[in-house]
Amino acid sequence: MPPPAPRKEPHVPLSPTLPRTDSEALAELQRDHGRALFGFLVGLTAGDAQRAEDLVQETLVRVWQHPEALASGHDSMRPWLFTVARRLAIDARRARLSRPLEVDPEGLEQAAAPEDAVAGSVTAIDVRRAVGSLGQEHREVLLQVYFRDRSVAEAAAELGIPAGTVKSRTYYALRALRKGLQGYGYGLGA
Repeated sequence: MPPPAPRKEPHVPLSPTLPRTDSEALAELQRDHGRALFGFLVGLTAGDAQRAEDLVQETLVRVWQHPEALASGHDSMRPWLFTVARRLAIDARRARLSRPLEVDPEGLEQAAAPEDAVAGSVTAIDVRRAVGSLGQEHREVLLQVYFRDRSVAEAAAELGIPAGTVKSRTYYALRALRKGLQGYGYGLGA
């Protein structure tokens, strides 16, 4: 005995106040016009197939919500469908443009981390301590050469010492600072 044929349920709207298009009519519209509608929307979305698919679905949802459009008596539903789809594409574009630009996750990985004010303050304190631990002669040379941006000859004239002494004191002062600030990646090997 063959299995009984599936019973076709009569179309019952979800709500008595909101009539809906029956699923067979919607499926027929999808078969007849879906490809053309998708191609049209791919063009309107600058080649974005996923967005075009979403707009096709939204267009069919509008058909489902407005059964009176099917009963209009037109020879073809295609012009109405394309008009609805075009308006939906325009609305989607306007909505996208009114929102801030979306950020590509890879762009976030390459973006510089925001500067941490606390870390900068801690670093400044550590550098001051390291400079304070230097001898008076070394501090004076660093003050002249690095903080007052003087040349070796200008620093030598200001301090009343030979230029060679300025160079050697600068070298040993920086070496002592590297030792004192090793946690910052300024070790002797750096």
